[in-house]
Amino acid sequence: MAMISSDHLDSYLNYLRDIKHYSQATLDSYQRDICGYLQYLSAQDVADITDASIHNVRSYLATRRRQGLTSVSMQRALSSLRGFYKYLIKQNLLAANPATDVRAPKGAKTLPKVLDVDQVDQLLNCTATNPLEIRDSAMMELIYSSGLRLSELVNLDLLDIDLRAAQVKVIGKGNKMRYVPVGQQAREAITAWLRVREGMVRPNEQAVFINNRGSRLSQRSVQKRLREQAQRSSLGVHVHPHMLRHSFASHLLESSGDLRSVQELLGHANISTTQVYTQLDFQHLAKVYDKTHPRARKGRN
Repeated sequence: MAMISSDHLDSYLNYLRDIKHYSQATLDSYQRDICGYLQYLSAQDVADITDASIHNVRSYLATRRRQGLTSVSMQRALSSLRGFYKYLIKQNLLAANPATDVRAPKGAKTLPKVLDVDQVDQLLNCTATNPLEIRDSAMMELIYSSGLRLSELVNLDLLDIDLRAAQVKVIGKGNKMRYVPVGQQAREAITAWLRVREGMVRPNEQAVFINNRGSRLSQRSVQKRLREQAQRSSLGVHVHPHMLRHSFASHLLESSGDLRSVQELLGHANISTTQVYTQLDFQHLAKVYDKTHPRARKGRN
């Protein structure tokens, strides 16, 4: 087998970016994981990744565990190695994947944080007094209305939104396309923003949401603006875009009980990912039970 060089890693990362459409943050994480593994192999006198065995992979993960790496980070690191090995096999540079049968430790599952309906109303009902606040209102209404990921929001182009049909075309993870409905209040907020956008946009810019320089808005800017909106609304809660997506899913499931439809709207490949919201729904029901059932509270006759 051929020796694996940095060119092979660059080729793999380009493949993830151009074909799989991974985000830059994910690419950076994968690069750190793989480079760390290669450095570990070198320190263990393993000349090349093609010489590594399942024992080397397990030993590497055990070392990272002792260094304080979390279960989630270890799972991602293992995913990085599996993917790189799989790519090398497809390129006929390697015969087998030693990371296939390795299992990372499972971490405790944490439930996503959500806003209740009243908190969402408090956040979204702030009066917009300038063009950027009109834009922010449209973004937040759309995330909550349609359950978009942050990356999906900032990548929206004008042709992706059909207000007459009340739907938006979204390109999600793995370059998978889906159509999701857009509610009335979100359509009104987007219409107001598009009128303002005409006086701000650069020539030929197709992004729906733009910055004050007329070009596509960044994910970091959306996070910052939403945090500021939460402060202006006196919500008293740290709010991030994914919290609105979680709230969309939780409130929809609570009202409909239709897990499969929520999965489709969120763009989850596996329903197991969506099932976390059933746990949130149960927690809500449990709280209602504790407050209202005559036999639920201790000390009550």
